Amino acid sequence: MREREGLIARIRQIRRASAEVDGQALPSTSGPASNELRALEARIAHLEQIVQGLQDSVHRESTRLSKRIGELEARTQPAALGRALSEDARQRGL
Repeated sequence: MREREGLIARIRQIRRASAEVDGQALPSTSGPASNELRALEARIAHLEQIVQGLQDSVHRESTRLSKRIGELEARTQPAALGRALSEDARQRGL
């Protein structure tokens, strides 16, 4: 849980920093340095979107696997396993 809170805090920090940069006017310089800076900013924005998508995907997969593990644990409890074996024996006529 602490990892998730830390991750959320980092995302908020990145967004605040991004908003501050967007709100401030960068010095207008012409030339290759300015073009490189804009290209890097665009690349960073793109990478941030990719990372956010990856985080969402990892969270969904983690949630899905946790649910699946919980279901499997419930099915392998002694009482549940005994009921399943009895039901199978009745169906097979044993």
